[in-house]
Amino acid sequence: MEGKSIKKREVNMTEGPITKNVMRYTIPIMLTGILQLLFNAADLIVVGQCCGDISVAAVGNTGAITALIVNFFMGFSTGTGVSVAQSFGAKNNKAVHKAVHTALPVAIISGVIMTIVGISFTEKVLYMMNTPDEVLPLSAIYMKIYFAGTVFIMVYNFCASILRAAGDTKSPLISLVIAGIVNVILNLIFVVAFDMNVAGVALATTISQIVSAVLVVIQLMRRTDSCKLMLNKIKIYKRPLMQIVGIGLPAGIQSSLFAISNIIVQSAINSFGPVVMSGNAAAGNIEGFVFVIITAFHQTTINFVGQNLGAKKYKRIKEIFIACILLVTVTVMIAGIIAYILGPYLLSAYIPDAPEAIGWGVERMKWICLSYSLCGLMEVATGALRGMGISVAPMLISIIGICGIRILWIYTVFQMPQYHNVQCLYLSYIITWIITFLVEATVFGRVYKKQLEEEKTDV
Repeated sequence: MEGKSIKKREVNMTEGPITKNVMRYTIPIMLTGILQLLFNAADLIVVGQCCGDISVAAVGNTGAITALIVNFFMGFSTGTGVSVAQSFGAKNNKAVHKAVHTALPVAIISGVIMTIVGISFTEKVLYMMNTPDEVLPLSAIYMKIYFAGTVFIMVYNFCASILRAAGDTKSPLISLVIAGIVNVILNLIFVVAFDMNVAGVALATTISQIVSAVLVVIQLMRRTDSCKLMLNKIKIYKRPLMQIVGIGLPAGIQSSLFAISNIIVQSAINSFGPVVMSGNAAAGNIEGFVFVIITAFHQTTINFVGQNLGAKKYKRIKEIFIACILLVTVTVMIAGIIAYILGPYLLSAYIPDAPEAIGWGVERMKWICLSYSLCGLMEVATGALRGMGISVAPMLISIIGICGIRILWIYTVFQMPQYHNVQCLYLSYIITWIITFLVEATVFGRVYKKQLEEEKTDV
């Protein structure tokens, strides 16, 4: 019965209608991403209602820093997904088994390193970001508690990547539903009942992450195929480790460099004071709910392309790329417009009785939400390249196209008196999304053409 139940949760990536299967696969990932964001949204809403806008600024200020370290190691989970997807598509059960049992110890080791680095450099990075004195102590408390639980973040995401690579996007969602409920309940207990402020919401988030990690490990242990996790078989195998690192490390570097550029942007925003910081933090959190659509299509593209590459169904890869491009454009555009229209009402849930901060939040959403589909195009192109086993190229393109140009923009254009405003900062996002997508799409076209030529040569 358990085996049949698991099969019903899976999507066949190498056969059947592409658009229908892509959406069946992607929607649970979107819902999972929304639940993950609700962890932080619950934090912001509770502290906003109970503790004030300084606490909101303190929690929001940590986003770019935690992303810097978390995203670096999260790149390894991308490598795990690609390794499993390609082996799964090729029906190489032995390779799948080795990848699964290599992933968990890598996740644990990465999480331990992340905890040590994160806690050690918290105050130093906050100072570098020009964090106001009234915000810094609360931000430091939140970050240290958050980083104490990063082992469980890594375990959850590595295991979720394995399940998704096998076609199962519903099991990670179920785990997050339960963990999300735990998070909300604990937020109310720690902040409202015990008056723990940002420390309470951070502790609630950490405990909920432990719950999600345990549940997703159990899901893997219950499987009946080559993805089944057996704790007594855990071992770091050289070949899958090299593949995980070879694909995941460049992805991690790329993601962390995104975070570095965002830290620089956040530092520039901090220079406008706590009111702008609060509006920016709340708007950024709302935009995150639109960004989960982009992330979902990114992960879908990686795994669909990866499985079809393993199955040697090269022509289907092009159809998947086009379908994901069209779907991400339409869905993100609709979601962005809805978020912008509802912006003032949504922002008031985070920062009540702060009309000036809400105004700054709406300003950010006008620039970012209404153009987010451009970011979606870029992420789908990146996912397609990674699914093909190409990871260094998108990393280099992003270093130049996103990080390089964005940082250059801040230290040149933004420094001009007539452009020294938050609107100029937000414009840098749009420009870098367009440039990066065009270059990555071109590279994908060349890689795909080369793959087709090799297929004809083999025949």
